[in-house]
Amino acid sequence: MNPIRKPTKAPILIVGAGPTGLVLALSLAHRGVIPRIIDQKDGPARESRAIGVQARTLEFYHQFGFADEIVNEGVICKQVHMRRVRPGSPPKTLVNLTIEDMGKGLSPYPFLLAYPQDDHERFLIDKLEEVGVTVEWNTRFVSLTQDGENVQAVLERDGESEELTVDYLAGCDGAGSTVRHELNIDFTGLTQKQVFYVADVDLDSDSLGEWSHLYLNLSDTSPTVIFPVRSSGSQRLIGLVPRELHEREDLSFEDFQNDLEHLLDVRFRQVNWFSTFHVHHRVAETFQRGRAFLAGDAGHVHSPAGGQGMNTGIGDAINLGWKLADVVRGRASRSILDSYDPERTPFARRLVATTDRAFKRLMTQGITGKAIRYWVMPNVARLLTSFRKGRDLAFLTISQTAISYPDSPLSDGEEGGKRLPWVPMESGSNFDLLRSLDWQVHVYGQQTKELAEACEALHLALFALPWSDSARAAGIRRDAVYFIRPDGYVAFASDDKAAEQLQAYVKRHSLVD
Repeated sequence: MNPIRKPTKAPILIVGAGPTGLVLALSLAHRGVIPRIIDQKDGPARESRAIGVQARTLEFYHQFGFADEIVNEGVICKQVHMRRVRPGSPPKTLVNLTIEDMGKGLSPYPFLLAYPQDDHERFLIDKLEEVGVTVEWNTRFVSLTQDGENVQAVLERDGESEELTVDYLAGCDGAGSTVRHELNIDFTGLTQKQVFYVADVDLDSDSLGEWSHLYLNLSDTSPTVIFPVRSSGSQRLIGLVPRELHEREDLSFEDFQNDLEHLLDVRFRQVNWFSTFHVHHRVAETFQRGRAFLAGDAGHVHSPAGGQGMNTGIGDAINLGWKLADVVRGRASRSILDSYDPERTPFARRLVATTDRAFKRLMTQGITGKAIRYWVMPNVARLLTSFRKGRDLAFLTISQTAISYPDSPLSDGEEGGKRLPWVPMESGSNFDLLRSLDWQVHVYGQQTKELAEACEALHLALFALPWSDSARAAGIRRDAVYFIRPDGYVAFASDDKAAEQLQAYVKRHSLVD
């Protein structure tokens, strides 16, 4: 039997050091709560499946102060070229879409950023070390038990076991989550039979430029997607493994490289990385059981279409992080944690259902499938991006800036649970104020004496911002009071009796300084 170390105590244990776990640890550490974060791997990922970083993720990173650094390291997706391909014929352009400023006026980051997950993880690890947290690699989570006061976790490293007592535990350990199994939480859904590949390759020329390409194959059901990757100087390819090779256990990119080169009319100089995967559509029964939580792929997995998976996990981490920090610091009642599951699970279910439907339509066989891929997709894309409202709708949906929590126990009124609209100002924007990572009150116009006195008594920061055309365009109401959560969502907005409403809200959720 492995020796047992003397039990230790920590406020929070994070199992899994992928993007979700790392962002959760950063969220806690930036608020003065130092977690332990473990991973059974020997280090950060050396390969990358996820590559797209959405605007909402960058807005969260803006709160931590490093969004611009990531933007500078990645590639802003400026254009998408949709092309039809068939064996023996050169690719035919169906539509060229300009997307680099699709969300102009809606976000300080009106674009999709290409930034490989392996680089992304190393960046987050460096940022985590700057705030005093080091990932414990080669450390395996074994089991847990919990009572009303603590979670007892058993860990294993180098053949030695450790019993750790924590206030809370977060399972960010991927689709095969041991934490989820230990909690006996169902993970219902399905696994698609098709085999997909992902590869990083160097081209013989830079003919593709810093553009994204979507190749629609008339002889197959799956498109091939190519993204530029500045950090490695290579291109990311995602596509369907040819049917005749699905059963190959020793499959390599070279097995179908020549056919792919001829089909796409490109030449690959070097293959830097190659892997295969199945598409899963699954969501956990619940994201919380007692003092243990699930986040990221441990709670939901789905098609990579739209670049939503990693960003959804990061959204989970942001949502859970500030709530755990406030409770551990004694700044909010424990009941605030009960809002995590009803806020994040419904969105995950909608996302999985949506990507499942889109995947099935994309993979449809026969004439119907070809019509969807070669007529519906290009024309819908052209239509949506040809006028302002269409571009706004597409951006808000894909960028995750439209996510809201109207039914949350933390949301009051019609605007409760909505993301705070972005308002550019002469110097910076209202999002700069969110870097405090704390509750705050905004008034766009004139504040009342009663409100100022209430905020002072409740130790809440009050920002009286100038009324402007930008505020009006963003949907802000003049002189209304906006009570903002630490993650940048509106708790409530009030036109009158705001001071009383603020006091009642703070008392109900035991928010204290």
